[in-house]
Amino acid sequence: MALQLIKNAIIVNEGKTFKGDVLIDGNYIVDIAPKITNTKATIINAEGLHLLPGVIDDQVHFREPGLTHKANIATESKAAVAGGITSFIEMPNTNPQTVTQKKLDEKFEIAAKTSYANYSFMFGGTNNNLEEILKTNPKNVAGIKLFLGSSTGNMLVDNMEVLEKIFSSTNMLIAVHCEDEATIKRNLKNHIDQYGEAIPIEKHPVIRSEEACYISSSNAIALAKKTGARLHVFHISTAKETELFRNDIPLEEKQITAEVCIHHLWFDDSYYKEKGTFIKWNPAVKTAADKKQLWKALLDDRLDIIATDHAPHTLEEKNQVYTKAPSGGPLVQHALPAMLEFYKQGKISLEKITEKMCHNPSKIFKIEKRGFIKKGFYADLVLVDLNKSWTVTKENILYKCGWSPFENTSFSSTVTHTFVNGNLIYNNGQFNSSIKGKRLLFNRS
Repeated sequence: MALQLIKNAIIVNEGKTFKGDVLIDGNYIVDIAPKITNTKATIINAEGLHLLPGVIDDQVHFREPGLTHKANIATESKAAVAGGITSFIEMPNTNPQTVTQKKLDEKFEIAAKTSYANYSFMFGGTNNNLEEILKTNPKNVAGIKLFLGSSTGNMLVDNMEVLEKIFSSTNMLIAVHCEDEATIKRNLKNHIDQYGEAIPIEKHPVIRSEEACYISSSNAIALAKKTGARLHVFHISTAKETELFRNDIPLEEKQITAEVCIHHLWFDDSYYKEKGTFIKWNPAVKTAADKKQLWKALLDDRLDIIATDHAPHTLEEKNQVYTKAPSGGPLVQHALPAMLEFYKQGKISLEKITEKMCHNPSKIFKIEKRGFIKKGFYADLVLVDLNKSWTVTKENILYKCGWSPFENTSFSSTVTHTFVNGNLIYNNGQFNSSIKGKRLLFNRS
């Protein structure tokens, strides 16, 4: 592969922003300096552009296998790369579910042939697959995913004895979806009794309540402390839950870490009137006060990662009444532009965005040679133009489902180039579909 030289970029990395050049040889970064001269290299002029490490999204649902009418690994990884995401970790609630090593291997085979971005998958835990969980290789699988709130099929882990056994038996990172099932069922029954099937969407955060989230999160954290398990709590959505997490020790010393998602930072319950079921997520988008506290906890480092929980459904599916419309929405193409909008508003620095979307996922999951602009690391890189505005329309949405909760939103920053393993996969709207991403590997014993 030819040498490539990114010239005159404004580099954002490890808490610093500086102007410089980056030399790529094959898959890797080989030099970073204020000025690099190499007559053999292809020059990419990045004057006026910011260069960030490629975003690592630690929670996506790409729907393959079995739910490919909604999305697949090819379509969604293409959208991700257009949004500056160069690596993703995908969830196990596909059809069939990823709860055996055989099904896990099959997903890796699909991704190797079709993914534009680098990839890994979570292995799914159930009430009865501990033996399969213990076969999971920590060096080449991202982690174990447990649904402690309602999910599809048998993926709800509600047997406390089993749960404690899983927490006690594996050294793998355990990632959890926390919502208390009994609380949700009780709340839903009360609302069906009152409204029938046509429950107002504004009641979603009342049904999937702060109480449901806090009960489940606090129980998971207590169990992790009891067993010494390495716990990562997905998509924190309430102010109350933020009190459960620490910021008084370095990230590398944390045994319990947490994630916040784009939609919980952008939307609040005032948006339900306009957006309806298109912002129906689990956990629910909650109040403006919750959103304000999520921001505070993100900036003071109680919340460690910003992710998407990208979970597409078709327009037909989302356009149903409350009780039938599925939860989830597509986000990978628009996550980084959304965070850059917050930068423009003065809510967060570019360095902090890079820390939460690139560096910290790499640290938390111990991903080999990714998430930083460093010599010897893979050249997973994204160039952004902070002064090139655009509007999300049906015509420029890349998700297979064809819609976005950000439709008609104008962003003031644009992803212009995305490099995956040194390959320029996305260049101002044009894709190189001939080269695929690589399987993520992990620095774990």
